[in-house]
Amino acid sequence: MRLHVLPTLAAAAVLLDAAVTPVRAQQAADTATLNPVVITATRVAVPQNAASASVTVLRGEDLRARGISTVAQALRSVPGVEVAQGGSFGATSSLFLRGGESDYVKVLVDGVPVNDPGGAFDFANLTTQNIDRIEIVRGPASVLYGSDAVTGVIQIFTRRGEDAPPRLAAGMRGGTYGTREYEGTLAGGSARVSYTAGVVRHTTQGILPFNNQYRDNSYSGLLRYASPHGSSVQLSTRYTDGDFHYPTNGAGVPDDSNAFRTERRFVTALHAGHFFTPHLEGRVQLGATAIRARSDDRPDNTGDTLGVFGYLASGTLDRRSADARINAYLTPATVFTAGAAYSWQHDATSSETLIQGGSAPTPPFDQARENLAYYAQLIGNVGRRLSYTAGGRLDDNQQFGRFTTYRLGVGARLDRATRVHAALGNSFKEPTFDEQFSTAYTEGNAGLRPEQSRSWELGVERQLMGGRLILGATYFDQHFRDLVQYAATPQGTPDYFNVAAANASGAELELRAALTNALGVTANYTYLRTRVINAGFDSTADATFVTGNRLLRRPTNLANLDVRYRFPSNASIAMAVNYTGGRDDRDFSAFPAVPVLLDAYTKVDLSGELPIVRGTGTGGRIALTARIDNLFDAQYRGAFGFRVPGRVMLLGVRAGIGL
Repeated sequence: MRLHVLPTLAAAAVLLDAAVTPVRAQQAADTATLNPVVITATRVAVPQNAASASVTVLRGEDLRARGISTVAQALRSVPGVEVAQGGSFGATSSLFLRGGESDYVKVLVDGVPVNDPGGAFDFANLTTQNIDRIEIVRGPASVLYGSDAVTGVIQIFTRRGEDAPPRLAAGMRGGTYGTREYEGTLAGGSARVSYTAGVVRHTTQGILPFNNQYRDNSYSGLLRYASPHGSSVQLSTRYTDGDFHYPTNGAGVPDDSNAFRTERRFVTALHAGHFFTPHLEGRVQLGATAIRARSDDRPDNTGDTLGVFGYLASGTLDRRSADARINAYLTPATVFTAGAAYSWQHDATSSETLIQGGSAPTPPFDQARENLAYYAQLIGNVGRRLSYTAGGRLDDNQQFGRFTTYRLGVGARLDRATRVHAALGNSFKEPTFDEQFSTAYTEGNAGLRPEQSRSWELGVERQLMGGRLILGATYFDQHFRDLVQYAATPQGTPDYFNVAAANASGAELELRAALTNALGVTANYTYLRTRVINAGFDSTADATFVTGNRLLRRPTNLANLDVRYRFPSNASIAMAVNYTGGRDDRDFSAFPAVPVLLDAYTKVDLSGELPIVRGTGTGGRIALTARIDNLFDAQYRGAFGFRVPGRVMLLGVRAGIGL
């Protein structure tokens, strides 16, 4: 056991009094330019166009101005991203990045991991309220973030307060499917102490005729202290409370009048550090995530007592993390980072199946595991044209032992407008708790190895029109090995094994343009080729992995177009077009499952904002808002058998005032 490490790193927080980003990065404002400063790719602030990894930045204010209220909705515009929503508002929303599994993306809130152990994350309840920006890193990142960062990292940053009088903003809107949304934000502070606080409530009746209502409340806040000597401490927290009613069975057929699930998620992060000298910075991060979930499917009526007629389950998931590191600025362009990270995970569940003549409780599940890691990274330049990144990490896991990861990246500026970049590395995903420890309906395998990948990418970026137009192209190639697969075995022997393998490769084309101060356009296209290399135990046509076939729910073609225009009156209008190609899936209502094809579709969204009171200084500002999702009512499926919302029209008002 390594529990003694956590108090040691916690004590370091008292000694290291610092900022979330280095002082050098604090001096560069995060503006609406085409190349903002990014942090997630290297954990040291660098310009977006200088990173050797592929990075996309979504600004929170832009998302809210366009009426985009969920992170899942925002991520649909990112190259290489496919979001599969399994039903109405609040239904499970999975994300596939560059063809990887849905548990191959590390999700962070202010640096704190929020994935379930083993990588899964449901985006259904994560809103854009009080978010400063979202950074999406495509490519392996285990060298900095450990398990689950196989095909990328998504990090959500909470808004900071500014050196300004308090500002209060509020909004409300409503529309189709009985949708109602209310939100409010307070922000302000001084150069030394700043703060933000936000709250949002979302309710809807859902798209199905009964038992499909959804409610989500979200609360967030950030408090930051900065000393006159360049040190600072930041504490942030986010709490979500979701309640989703679902009448559908496993095939998407509405047949249940009272099934529902709830999720309460609490995330908190403490960042601190100190510049001991102008060239030596110490930093520490402490984080905690707590999830309380419950599923409830009691009898629909007094006559519902035959066969298996109900199910009750509850679970708790807790994660604690600590990270301490040193940044040594060897030259103005060279930074060496060395650090250690500790994580602790705990999963406890209980369930009961209601059957004719009684009930069948499942033995309680209660397991925990720890991980200790050491990592180092060097970022620098060779002359004026060549930049590089090199990093390595050693994870020492309580269950599967040691695993080593690396990442190498290089960028070369061919001329003032053209830059090429390349990277290669490996990554891993730890097994889930069920895969390792389950003893109920399946037998876990304590000897499982992590799923792992090796990948490389090569890209080029060209600036035109004095930097107002940026064109980019990236080719990537990934090899996934030791994928965990289930196989029924005699009682008392493991049911999970590292046997399957797959490849995913493709190309991403991007265009980002600020054609005028009022008109902006972004567009991207992703070609993706996925193939199963080793089907493992099951080689039948209905299996999840079929040798030579595509991976499930990964489209070969993805394309996005986003056009935004701001009028002289400060009114704005935006249009987003998302194209998703055909995907392979399975009809799991039949046994064995039947291979099916999900049709390609195009989804068009419109949004606009019209100021009716344009305040200055501490004066108030009021604007009318409108949004239409799925303008042409495209009929499509994120998962076979499950309907998703059609056309959604929302009208509202946003107001702000200085206090």
